[in-house]
Parts: sequence; C-alpha cells; structure tokens
Amino acid sequence: MTDIAEGFRIRRASPADHSALLEICLKTGDSGKDGTHLQDDPDLLGLVYAVPYQVFASDFSFVLEDAIGVCGYVLGAPDTQAFDDWMDRVWYPPLRATQRNPGPDASRWRQSDWVRARIFAPRRQPPVDLTLYPAHAHIDLLPRAQGKGLGRAMMLTLTNAFSTASVPGLFLEVGLANTSAQAFYARVGFHVLDQNPDCLVMGRTLGKGGGP
Repeated sequence: MTDIAEGFRIRRASPADHSALLEICLKTGDSGKDGTHLQDDPDLLGLVYAVPYQVFASDFSFVLEDAIGVCGYVLGAPDTQAFDDWMDRVWYPPLRATQRNPGPDASRWRQSDWVRARIFAPRRQPPVDLTLYPAHAHIDLLPRAQGKGLGRAMMLTLTNAFSTASVPGLFLEVGLANTSAQAFYARVGFHVLDQNPDCLVMGRTLGKGGGP
C-alpha cells in the first residue's frame, strides 16, 4: 500500500474491487469521459478491459482510493500473449454464452457491439514486437482523481512491479481523439510505436526502478 498526496493511496486490487473496476471502466469509457450513454450493457467494457486483469495478473493490478472509495486503477499483464490465450480459452467462453455475436461488419455495430465483437473475435496478433514489449497496461482515473499527479504515481507503481519481475517493456493503446492521454503517456516515457485507424500504439522500455 502506498500513501500519496491529498488523502489518496494506492494498493493492490482484490476481487472485492471488481464492481469498482466495472464502474470506473464505464465512467471513463469515452476517451476518458463517461461512456455510460454509449453502452447498452454497462458491465461489458469492464468485463473485457478491467476485471480479467485482476483475475489473471493480480500482482500487477492496483487501485487508487480516497475517503469516498476506489477512484482509479492501473492494470497490467506482464505476458500479453499468455493473457490473450487465457482470455480466449478461459474468460471469453462464459461471456459468449450470454452475449449475441454482432458479426464482423462494423457498420452494423451499435452501442456495446464493438466490445461483443472483441469477445467473439479476440485479438490474435498483438500490435508490437513482444520480445521488446511483452507487457501491456490500462490506466483510468475518475475526474476527482485527475490533474493531481496521481496518474504518474499509478503508472510508476505498475512499472516498478514489471521491472521487479524483469519485464523489459510494455505497450498500451490510446484512442486517436484522446490527446490528453497521449500527452500523459509521453510524459511518463512512452513513445508512438504504431498507428491504426482507431488508436495509437505507444510503448516504453523498462529499466531498474521502472521510472521514465
């Protein structure tokens, strides 16, 4: 557990935090803004992009909390290929049993369909060289935790954990419209590795101590 400024603290996430992970993922699901209005299933985003990280890689899952409760998370998988394989083999089958397959035609997707498409057709090839950047991460903070330097502290907590585990590098994906997040990642040592029609892929190598 790490105490930081202004009454916030960082601690390792637990299964008891799953409902908070779902909520934060939804409330930041529109390029960092509240994405509730974009989803017809309020839990689906978090069931793909938040909760499974705590289940699969609990040593690399951290939450930020204050007196009100959990208000942010940083979640990582040290081995992206192993994580993706586990998602397809273990995590997605129960979700597929409760969801309809929206098919591959993105022009017909509505609301949560793009998340459903990921469940039925998961990523087969990560967008980076996994020998250099084997890990990946997600970080989201609710508005009351933003603009206080807490994102940097959260990211440092995760990169320290990766460095301790001898992970040489990590990547993340950020929406093209989310320029504030892109600037944040650049400040904490990430650089652009690739760009596709939906997002930038940014990565950074890790040394001892995990810092930029």
